[in-house]
Amino acid sequence: MTALSGRAPRAVLFDLDGTLADTAADLAAAINTMRIARGQAPMPLADLRGYASMGARGLVGQGFGVGPDDPEFPSLRDEFLANYEAAMLVHTRLFDGMAEVLDAIESAGMRWGVVSNKVERYVRPIIAGLGLASRCGCAVGGDTTPTRKPDPAPLLLGAKLVDVAPADCIYVGDDHRDVIAGRAAGMRTIAAAYGYCSAGPPPRQWGADHLVESVPELLRFVR
Repeated sequence: MTALSGRAPRAVLFDLDGTLADTAADLAAAINTMRIARGQAPMPLADLRGYASMGARGLVGQGFGVGPDDPEFPSLRDEFLANYEAAMLVHTRLFDGMAEVLDAIESAGMRWGVVSNKVERYVRPIIAGLGLASRCGCAVGGDTTPTRKPDPAPLLLGAKLVDVAPADCIYVGDDHRDVIAGRAAGMRTIAAAYGYCSAGPPPRQWGADHLVESVPELLRFVR
């Protein structure tokens, strides 16, 4: 194991969308179903992909130019979520190389789990659909704790569920708030620059302990 600093970590916690799994195509499809129903052309996946880690707020905003303060937002959000829940696992898959990373984590005797801002009732079926339910040490969603990332509470719960002290955990995420939450939780952090990396400062400016440009680069931290 290559430690980021100090003693070697005993667990790796992952964000879900854009970090563990590539979920963007199914999220984009939920928006495009709405656009087609309104007589609008579907948007290219490339135009929506960067907003996938921002959930309904980002995708509805990009797809319809409507923000959370707009009176139309609640109904559009609910329609989007209903579309998404009906078809969450059509195109969603682990990122290339992630299966090998998970195998390496387990071979090293470490635990791993998921801490996402996606609500738990979506997180668990996706993990199960990817065939990982029996291996995943925790499945924390954005509504599992009273606060969500960038607050550290979900990560601290994840550490508790995998029975590893926060200081012995690595948190991997593709959004600035993931690094903020990880540092606040006292975990070592890895910025996943291969992910969606939504609007804001580039990953190199997030203050993570380390940055990876591809999934296989994670292997050097778990072997």
